[in-house]
Amino acid sequence: MDEPRPPAGSSAFASVAESLRALTFRSDFTVREIAAPGSLAPDAIALAGDVRPEADGIDSEYGTGRFILLHDPEEPDAWDGAWRVVCFAQAPLEPEIGVDPLLADVAWSWLIDALHTRGATFHAASGTATKTLSKGFGTLADEGDGAQIELRASWSPGGDLTAHVAAWAELVCMLAGLPPGSEDIAVFGAHRAAGGRGPSARGGSRG
Repeated sequence: MDEPRPPAGSSAFASVAESLRALTFRSDFTVREIAAPGSLAPDAIALAGDVRPEADGIDSEYGTGRFILLHDPEEPDAWDGAWRVVCFAQAPLEPEIGVDPLLADVAWSWLIDALHTRGATFHAASGTATKTLSKGFGTLADEGDGAQIELRASWSPGGDLTAHVAAWAELVCMLAGLPPGSEDIAVFGAHRAAGGRGPSARGGSRG
């Protein structure tokens, strides 16, 4: 059965962008609009999200992510449609979790589950899940051992595009140890950020 697809006309982007800007999120996940890349598509909107950020409202020691919605009325063959989502999510982990051989598969399954839960239809999905382990030496020895999970994904969205943003937000919070319904509770394994936490979540996406 064909999935419902968002409108493809060039006038549709402005309306969709406004609907994304109007979204609200759980109280411990802060989202802001950032500059979108100008070389990927004629139209684009980008959002940055941080789990329980510090006082500046940007940096987070728990988890961070980026969501980019691209629109091209010419419908590139690789997209199989006029719209494409590109997203990024990362979070520090306890070292013993970072060595789990199934971690990358679990991270990807969380994304797919979040999309299904939100009713966000999609096709042509692709992505990578990367585990990073670190150990400090010399003057950095006090940082101890650390680990991090990073997921980068893209897909062609169908239906209500706000559902895809909601699924991304759920993924970032899940990676940070905050499943749905866990607002205002302690982050699972929060000590992972106080000791060795591997590569910092600060700085977020490199894209």
